[in-house]
Amino acid sequence: MRQLCVCVSVLLALATMAVARPKEGPEQKCKSGPVDLMFIIDSSRSVRPHEFETMRKFMIDIIHMLDMEANATRVGVVQYSSQVQNEFSLKTHGKLQGMVKGINEIVPLAQGTMTGLAIKYVMNHAFTASEGDRPKVPNVAIIVTDGRPQDRVVEVAAEARDKGIEIYAVGVARADLTSLRAMASPPIEDHVFLVESFDLIYQFGLQFQDKLCGMDLCLESDHGCEHLCESSPRSFHCLCLPGYTLNEDGKTCKAIDLCAGGKHDCEQICIPSPGTFTCGCNTGYTLNDDKKTCTMIDLCAEGKHDCEQICITSLGTFTCNCKTGYTLNDDKITCTMIDLCAEGKHDCEQICIASPGAFTCDCSAGFKLHDDKKTCTNLCNTVEHGCEHQCISAPDSYYCICPEGQLLAEDGKGCRTCRSANIDLVLLIDGSKSVRPQNFELVKQFVNQVVDSLDVSAHGTRVGLVQYSSHVRTEFALKMYEKTDDIKKAVMNVEYMEKGTMTGLALKHMMENSFSEAEGARKNIPHVGLVFTDGRSQDDITEWAKKAKEEGITMYAVGVGKAMEDELREIASEPLDKHFFYTTDFTFINQIAENLKLNVCAEESQGEIEVKDPCACESLVEFQQATLSTLEQLKTKLTGMTAQLEDMENQLLSRK
Repeated sequence: MRQLCVCVSVLLALATMAVARPKEGPEQKCKSGPVDLMFIIDSSRSVRPHEFETMRKFMIDIIHMLDMEANATRVGVVQYSSQVQNEFSLKTHGKLQGMVKGINEIVPLAQGTMTGLAIKYVMNHAFTASEGDRPKVPNVAIIVTDGRPQDRVVEVAAEARDKGIEIYAVGVARADLTSLRAMASPPIEDHVFLVESFDLIYQFGLQFQDKLCGMDLCLESDHGCEHLCESSPRSFHCLCLPGYTLNEDGKTCKAIDLCAGGKHDCEQICIPSPGTFTCGCNTGYTLNDDKKTCTMIDLCAEGKHDCEQICITSLGTFTCNCKTGYTLNDDKITCTMIDLCAEGKHDCEQICIASPGAFTCDCSAGFKLHDDKKTCTNLCNTVEHGCEHQCISAPDSYYCICPEGQLLAEDGKGCRTCRSANIDLVLLIDGSKSVRPQNFELVKQFVNQVVDSLDVSAHGTRVGLVQYSSHVRTEFALKMYEKTDDIKKAVMNVEYMEKGTMTGLALKHMMENSFSEAEGARKNIPHVGLVFTDGRSQDDITEWAKKAKEEGITMYAVGVGKAMEDELREIASEPLDKHFFYTTDFTFINQIAENLKLNVCAEESQGEIEVKDPCACESLVEFQQATLSTLEQLKTKLTGMTAQLEDMENQLLSRK
């Protein structure tokens, strides 16, 4: 057994020659004695191609140092993964060249790791007389693996050792040390070897070199090697670690700088390390997944900026800019609209409407913009209005008014006497976010202007108010107030809801709740609904708009700004010119209220309304009287200002 251990130790020590094969020659062969040696090589998928090539070179280097005479060493090779494959047996090759050729022709199986199956195959087949095993010659198996066995090895390895097979277990990188110890022959410290990588596999035989061919000069002399010392018969030579090359002095090593030699494919920056390199990128770039090329870091495209309008990319950073008509603020992030109106850089006669970097002109109520798009003209002075009594200018139009005690005729120009009517009126007002708080106050004034035109009392006209946005809220029911002042006060106390525009839901609420007897609606009294909105409904209005009119409710539709005319027309009763109203601006809704009042009063012409005393539309008459009074006051003020100007002119002339 002592002879067997010495022979195996000699064989394993030959692994130290893996990086520099000695020249063939009888004077460098070690007389190790006869031995039957089987390599059991792990070729599972975890062994990468270049690592398998290192194992192939490892086997070739070992057999180069063996005495391959007829009565000396015989070598066989078995590879395994999920199955076992005999590459060549102990009897196949009698010469070194044949063994090298056989090893070079091995094709890895690249499957699992059935180490126990491989040991069993070598025990039952490879070490048999039919395969070249010799009696009374030591049987040695060297297992090289990089992983954990997928089958049981303890029992089969013990059986192999009991049959006289000396097992060396060499583990690389990911190998399981517990499994290696279970397979190897005792003493464990002489038969188990674990190295970090396949490139270092040759180190497992260093401790046996003193038994190889006499004295180990690496161990017993001052060799002066910077990295590694490798013994050879009666000599030694120095080696370098992977990634280094030996200097001319034969002892020191220098790193192989692939970057300096241009042996890299980095697009921008090459970072050297011994024998290899990694790539990097310049500031403002990031390394791509191929670990070679670089892409500019686009903070704008990635949304990693705080520009309000325009983000301009530069290397690894960004700058902000503004759209046409805007200027960049001092914070270099936000933008402010260039307001030519506020800066006085316009030539509008009356109203300047700013847009980014530009403007358009408009006219005050009652005036029309000329073709020059700058100056304005009073509409009543420019058209044949045909008003029987008085013409009042309105935005892009005009309307007629009648003297006290009369109402406007159906042609909108003549005047007639009127009779008041009792109605149940429910107003649906839009309280969505788009209305804005200041405009909502104008809406409440509009409601009160309508209320002023009605004869409100317990037995006269009743008024209910509903506000809607994303939901509907009854502000007060028809039965709640019997006096005009109480209604107007309640209207001004209404709180703005904001949120969405569910006009269809509001119409449904009006049908199911507002015009119910529980909330004060009366039978045989006309029901009138008025919808006020400034935008498109977020739900369907068709069903409930149709039902309202089918139930005999007279529907008025008033739209402002972005209100959709097609929806308003669908809500309004026929004829549309009497029940559908629209204006572009909230500031003009009071003029709609003027016409609306007259149309409500004009319901008497349908013969469906209870008629009271003639000429009793007190609210309408009062409004007309107030309007005429206001006009007279303006006329008086203008006359006074004219007189003052004439006095100032006379004073200046007298001074001259």
